[in-house]
Amino acid sequence: MLTVTSVNVNGLRAATKKGFVEWLAGTAADVLCLQEVRAEPEQLPEHVRTPDGWHVVHAPAAAKGRAGVSLYTRREPDRIQVGFGSSEFDGSGRYVEADLPGVTVASLYLPSGEVGTERQDEKVRFMGEFLAYLKDLRERAAADGREVLVCGDWNIAHEKADLKNWRGNQKDSGFLPEEREWLSRVFDPAAGGYVDVVRSLHPDVDGPYSWWSYRGRAFDNDTGWRIDYHVATPGLAAKALKGYVERAATHAERWSDHAPVTVVYDR
Repeated sequence: MLTVTSVNVNGLRAATKKGFVEWLAGTAADVLCLQEVRAEPEQLPEHVRTPDGWHVVHAPAAAKGRAGVSLYTRREPDRIQVGFGSSEFDGSGRYVEADLPGVTVASLYLPSGEVGTERQDEKVRFMGEFLAYLKDLRERAAADGREVLVCGDWNIAHEKADLKNWRGNQKDSGFLPEEREWLSRVFDPAAGGYVDVVRSLHPDVDGPYSWWSYRGRAFDNDTGWRIDYHVATPGLAAKALKGYVERAATHAERWSDHAPVTVVYDR
């Protein structure tokens, strides 16, 4: 089995103080993909930066206190790559990948965007470059007999079932028609060629949501978004046995505004 967990930690130093360390000690994951780490490695406590039993690669952003992705693997990777060959985005702390036996696993933090601002323009540029990279990665992996798994905060709810209040968010970044169409291309066998693994395991349900605003009673009312994905090549997706969101029992027990999304694959 290969168990992979992805979570946006909303600041790893803050999460460490709220329960991340205890969660990490109890996880059965073989691979852990973190997003929005927002820290340089030397700013992290040693037991978080390089915990016993894990091989870790941190990819912080050049802009201090922003973005940042990390990969924790039980097995030492055969290869590590930070960024995806983009002159604009490779220093932004948004992508890191590692080769493990038979599979390339990546942690992605796609820009969140904001309608009518440069942040949305940046998101659009990122999406354009990244889809081209995803296609190339899939083709190279197939030539080597490898699968691909890109986990992370994609910051787009794909369908109406992926957010509770879809009617009120149709003009907001994260549920714009052009963003959703882009994600459809990622999942189109004739285009990106990838599979939304958790949706394939839960085809007829709302959610399962993975992010809830800290504002109001969003968590208690389950007014959430499903924006954290396991995106896999078809061969690996077909081996997914179960996928679930590790939702905290109560609001007070949350250590991030996102919850870990875990999938168990049959290898």
